[in-house]
Amino acid sequence: MVVALVLVLLVVASVLFHLYSPWWFSPLASNWGYMDTTINITFWITGVVYIAIILFVAYCVFRFRHREGIKAAYEPENNKLELWLTIGTAVAVAALLTPGLIVWYDFVTVPKDATNVEVVGQQWSWNYRLPGKDGVLGKSDTRNVSSDNPLGIDTKDPSALDDIVIEADALHLPVGKPVKMLLRSIDVLHDFYVPQFRAKMDIIPGSVTYFWFIPTRTGTYEVLCAELCGVGHHTMRGTVIVDEESAYQAWLKEQQTFQQLSAQAAKGHEGKLDLASGGKKPGFTE
Repeated sequence: MVVALVLVLLVVASVLFHLYSPWWFSPLASNWGYMDTTINITFWITGVVYIAIILFVAYCVFRFRHREGIKAAYEPENNKLELWLTIGTAVAVAALLTPGLIVWYDFVTVPKDATNVEVVGQQWSWNYRLPGKDGVLGKSDTRNVSSDNPLGIDTKDPSALDDIVIEADALHLPVGKPVKMLLRSIDVLHDFYVPQFRAKMDIIPGSVTYFWFIPTRTGTYEVLCAELCGVGHHTMRGTVIVDEESAYQAWLKEQQTFQQLSAQAAKGHEGKLDLASGGKKPGFTE
């Protein structure tokens, strides 16, 4: 009797916790309200099944408890029961998977007018690259990564020279316009996640994953890494700022291109070389 009562109280407590819990969705700031819908569907299906199973167990514990003079009936097989359990399980699994598959198809079907934005994850920071004035995101390769080229951009690709490079700083996006996020890692597994956008995706070394979304609210949002990536995983945070179009264009004009950053790096090397040679240029002799 005590065990059955505890199981019933467990169900009641679970339902109350779900209704009054302060840990719920963060405010939606993208077009992916479908994500919330699929989660709600999952909660309803799994919640009803959870309640039914626990209450059934409580009933069985009470109904078939030990009593003097009562013997249990041994029934090793029940084909009819097994058939209904198989059908019910199949229907429940299909109900769980179908909404997710529909949303997933939309999640990776990118609109033609989406702007490409590259996200590069590395222990333990986020870097970004946006198309330059030509509107084309240049090529990149992890084998090109160096201290002067941390994103591995292809220096032989003309389209890459005017790309905007953002190293360990906030990424700005215009509100109301579709964005395709191209995700790349230069070391280990990462996962780019902005809770308010309801958008996340694993970043796998050696490949490029992607998703798209439309920012629908201006504001500042935190970027998290949702994949354990080493001892500094908890510090791998970043910022995405969604601006109105005018503010976004003003910010964009202040950013430096890959070509400008490369020129600055080259000048820095020359300065170091001059200091090392006492202010004399290489090859100078008295």
